[in-house]
Amino acid sequence: MRMSVIGCGYLGAVHAASMAELGHEVVGIDVDPGKIRALQAAQAPFFEPGLTDILESAMASGRLSFSTDIAAAGGSQVHFIAVGTPQKKGESAYDLSYVDAALDALTPHLADGNLVVGKSTVPVGTAARLAEKMERSGSGASLAWNPEFLREGFAVKDTISPDRLVYGVPAGEKGVQARQLLDEVYAVALSNDTPVVVTDYATAELVKVAANAFLATKISFINAMAEIAEVSGGDVTALADAIGYDARIGRRFLNAGIGFGGGCLPKDIRGFAARAEELGRGESVRFLLEVDAVNMRRRERMVQMVIQALGGQVYRKKVAVLGLAFKPDSDDVRDSPALDVAVRLNGLGAHVIATDPEAIPNSIRLHPQLGFATDTHDALHNADAVVLVTEWKEYRELDPIATGQLVREKILLDGRNVLDPAAWRAAGWTYHGMGRP
Repeated sequence: MRMSVIGCGYLGAVHAASMAELGHEVVGIDVDPGKIRALQAAQAPFFEPGLTDILESAMASGRLSFSTDIAAAGGSQVHFIAVGTPQKKGESAYDLSYVDAALDALTPHLADGNLVVGKSTVPVGTAARLAEKMERSGSGASLAWNPEFLREGFAVKDTISPDRLVYGVPAGEKGVQARQLLDEVYAVALSNDTPVVVTDYATAELVKVAANAFLATKISFINAMAEIAEVSGGDVTALADAIGYDARIGRRFLNAGIGFGGGCLPKDIRGFAARAEELGRGESVRFLLEVDAVNMRRRERMVQMVIQALGGQVYRKKVAVLGLAFKPDSDDVRDSPALDVAVRLNGLGAHVIATDPEAIPNSIRLHPQLGFATDTHDALHNADAVVLVTEWKEYRELDPIATGQLVREKILLDGRNVLDPAAWRAAGWTYHGMGRP
């Protein structure tokens, strides 16, 4: 098929390259000339494992191209809208201006029978409003909503081999035609028996925010249990193991630590709560406000643990912060708890030296006042405390004896509970985990 992808940020660039890798003819369109130049050179404008490989493959095949001109979408049968939906400044609600602008720019280039497919995360009710706008335009195109479920670090895999597909389509013949086109788009995934849920616009929109709300709740639940464990002498890791054997609960994402971040979970739970208030059902998801509050408290708890470990004062103490991205295998520092901890410690007068395999450039742009080291050994050299806040493989595999030879004081704070306390304590370290005795 020939298709366009409007918006070449994280979602759009991955989607465009993946669709071309699957054999479609794809044009990616974005208003940022720098981003388009990088993509035209098969260079990913952000770090995502596997993306550069499929960009190079798809560009070499001739199936993938990029442009800043929306007219390049003309002639495509399917048009994906994958622009950002950030929080409004000073509010919790989504900013939909990019979605509306993308559709307005695209409309003159639509033809009868085309399908516009929303990928962006939006508040429920957005698709119905946009469908009405398209109907008034007289383009003859129809709208579907096909939410994305990408995990940063696994985005290419999640696009090419998704765990499920959701189609939000209109009623009647237009809905039948929309499903047929989407089935053709995802023919490879469907041949591998990927489950498909075909539903209405509202349900499709709710699927994404409900999934993220549930995941955020699970993470904040175990972090709330960590708060109780810390004052009662319990071990939240053993607690998670024990309740995780219950098939109704499961062990995944029951890992206590400094909490979640990134461009999706924090924004989506806040946007969901804001939309529920607009619909007059704010009480239904009011618990998400506490989920958010628990998550934010864990960052401050980590800072307080560092202060306590250093005898009540961090001023002029060298603190090595391992990790800046909100999760490993990513350079994304949006709402990153790791970067937030580094900034807070720096604000208290600590001599912070932060390191990360991929996220240093993005961190420097946001917080140039921090100290940075591209080499882990340089960050650790003569440190008074070591704070692990992003669980990159290279940090999980640090040798406690060798690491101990680099630092001034063997004080370790494990903000992700991923290290073996016994091994580090046996090497002479004072080990502090979150929610662990």
